[in-house]
Amino acid sequence: MSDTKNLLVELFVEELPPKALKKLGQSFGTTLLEQLRALGLATAASGLTTYASPRRLAAHVSAVAAKAADTAVSQKLMPVSVGLTADGQPTPALLKKLQALGADASAVAGLKRAMDGKAEALFHESTAAGATLAEGLQKALAEALARLPIPKVMTYQLADGWTDVKFVRPAHGLVALHGSEVVPLEALGLRAGRTTQGHRFEAAQPTATIPDADAYAEVLAREGAVIAGFEDRRAEIVRQLQAAAAQVGQGARPIEDEALLDEVTALVERPNVLVCQFEPQFLEVPQECLILTMKANQKYFPLLDAQGRLTNRFLVVSNIRPQDPSAVVGGNERVVRPRLADAKFFFDQDRKRTLASRVPGLAKVVYHNKLGTQGERVERVRQLAQVVGAQIGGDALAHQAAEAAQLAKADLLTDMVGEFPELQGTMGRYYAQADGLPQAIADAVEDHYKPRFAGDALPRGDVGLAVALADKLETLAGLFSIGQLPTGDKDPFALRRHALGVLRMLVERDLPLGLDQLIAQAMALFPQADAKTPALLAEFFMDRLAGLLREQGATAQEVDAVLALRPQRLGDVAKRLQAVRAFAALPEAPALAAANKRIGNILKKADGAVDPHVSEVLLREPAEQALYAAMRQVAPEAAAQFDAGDYTASLRTLAALRTPVDAFFDGVMVNAEQLDLRLNRLGLLATLHQAMNRVADLSRLAQ
Repeated sequence: MSDTKNLLVELFVEELPPKALKKLGQSFGTTLLEQLRALGLATAASGLTTYASPRRLAAHVSAVAAKAADTAVSQKLMPVSVGLTADGQPTPALLKKLQALGADASAVAGLKRAMDGKAEALFHESTAAGATLAEGLQKALAEALARLPIPKVMTYQLADGWTDVKFVRPAHGLVALHGSEVVPLEALGLRAGRTTQGHRFEAAQPTATIPDADAYAEVLAREGAVIAGFEDRRAEIVRQLQAAAAQVGQGARPIEDEALLDEVTALVERPNVLVCQFEPQFLEVPQECLILTMKANQKYFPLLDAQGRLTNRFLVVSNIRPQDPSAVVGGNERVVRPRLADAKFFFDQDRKRTLASRVPGLAKVVYHNKLGTQGERVERVRQLAQVVGAQIGGDALAHQAAEAAQLAKADLLTDMVGEFPELQGTMGRYYAQADGLPQAIADAVEDHYKPRFAGDALPRGDVGLAVALADKLETLAGLFSIGQLPTGDKDPFALRRHALGVLRMLVERDLPLGLDQLIAQAMALFPQADAKTPALLAEFFMDRLAGLLREQGATAQEVDAVLALRPQRLGDVAKRLQAVRAFAALPEAPALAAANKRIGNILKKADGAVDPHVSEVLLREPAEQALYAAMRQVAPEAAAQFDAGDYTASLRTLAALRTPVDAFFDGVMVNAEQLDLRLNRLGLLATLHQAMNRVADLSRLAQ
């Protein structure tokens, strides 16, 4: 490889889509480096720095060669017997092959002979010239542009007025520097140079000249008033946000929102954080509404006080730094006022009607063309919430759960949720409080959507739990009943998320509810469902639970052993897994797991179902008598420990059966010719199998 220098490639464009900028910058740089390495122009030691601002994508790659090293190429031609005559002369077939490679008969003497399998073959050896940086970078740049995760392509014309170009935004400049030398590239109708543009309004000069690859960021910052690096700009915004909050004082802090921070970083090239304010009267509106309108519509950072309450101050990340920022501050305050006034108007208007008065209107809102209206859906959720509530906490909870379920979707018809769909549930809680409803019901109206995503909090109280379970189970049962199952990575109704929510509530709150019973109660709401649907839904839940447990650190074998029994109270699953793990560590475990597998196979092959019953008078062999005696001693103790919920102790107690079980298989013929003896021995094994597999299917632990 020739001498290496650092490389800089920049594409200067019109404003890029802010939500995609971070990924565009990362993709541009990583693909460029990957392609240069593949061509031998960069090595594994070559470093990458990516730059992405609203108007540029750039990458700096260290240690890039001007030319890749030449490589030796050995190409198999044909067997010697085919390529050469008996006296060593080339055959027409060999000459034709050499001609195709650009060689002639003079190359025959230089051909290499080597064994290829059982026959000797001829190989043509040559040297392939390494790619030059100009040609290699041209290919690498074309690939980097082709692979960009562009949300939507634009078509625009070049200056000639005829040529169409398709790209994410119109491109106006291309820089390619290898050290201080320009690399002659072309892309998107542009020729590479060393000139770029800085900030639209604040650059010292209209253009900036980059002397060499390493000076890029420094020249843009000094002459172009641009912080080119995405992460550098983001860190500067965070620093300024914290400094501005400290200036406000009284423990004020900007709201934390990583997505908003990324989006704002993608909107500005030279961030300047300013403190603005709005009239305190707007704080009468629920803070979630004000925060959402400021973040979503204006990209502002609301300021919270030390208690986490919204203040009437907010931070703006401006893209300009005027000496007197009062005009920028005043403009932003003027822009936000109508937004907050709209939120206050919606809130005031919505409270003129109770949530209960809105419920009949849900009958006019279509939920799904095969599952009816939101009104019909609410009635199904209400019925199921009442049943679940009764099982969790009796009649009082059942009544509250039914009332909360009846009101849970009513806020969908409010002006505020119409404007901000993200606030469904949250506004329902505020309106329920305004209607004077108990706090438990108001909380349940909001919490019935929880958990909405991985790691989200569960509902606060039992009323919310009952309604959340009912809501998710109704969704799952309804969509399964009409065949709308998730396939591959497609899950348009987020059924996997709903199932995980149900599982988390059952497991983490250790609810006294059986999964199959819940599924049956939910499926009863959909009489049109196929008879096989409940089993499909149960399997769907078990698959999700297995994945959840593996994510939490359990091995596939442990999960398989526990879930093979289809445990119904899912709050027990963690204890069962713990017991299986402790059992597997015992010296007796491998032998007992293997014996358990053997017993299972014997019982499967038996004619008809085996009655787990033993007649002592038919126990003839000492080994079967010893096993029966050991079981009579061990099984009751293990059963008592199981019933007390001490699964680890139960399995440890059963480990004492290893020796008599081994002796039984060594000394007893199970399939005896005498029918009564055979049935009794099968009954003994069935009794043993039943006793050993209450915590988990131990045969699944066998190697």
